[in-house]
Amino acid sequence: MNLSNLKPAAGSTRNNKRLGRGEGSGGGGTATRGHKGAKSRSGYSRKSGFEGGQMPLQRRVPKFGFTNINRVEYKGINLDVLQGLLENGAVTSMDQAYFVEAGLVSKNAKIKILGRGELTTALEVHAHAFSKSAVEAIEKAGGKVVTL
Repeated sequence: MNLSNLKPAAGSTRNNKRLGRGEGSGGGGTATRGHKGAKSRSGYSRKSGFEGGQMPLQRRVPKFGFTNINRVEYKGINLDVLQGLLENGAVTSMDQAYFVEAGLVSKNAKIKILGRGELTTALEVHAHAFSKSAVEAIEKAGGKVVTL
């Protein structure tokens, strides 16, 4: 070992340049920011979506229509799906937890039972909403409708 082999320990030195520390540092004067313009000033922060003065995409794309902020989104489940679940296992009642376990809805989703298909078994169904045809079909099969 001699003086020509010596190196600093791994991780003990930094590679980044110290900016704005005089002309001799190599990044003095403008601190590598260039001359004039918004990016050379202190306090500059680019707005998200800024495209250098070109009209930004969110202003170029047309917007139309109306979005109701009070809209309630329901996950629709049809009667034929309920009948399919009945054939897989003997159940007398279906509620939110049952539908989550079956993988039909997420745990926070609101459920609406829809009237496509036929129900042949008496069944107590718990859901947030029901279509008229679904209520008729469930009650015709001898079941019960419970609105959450």
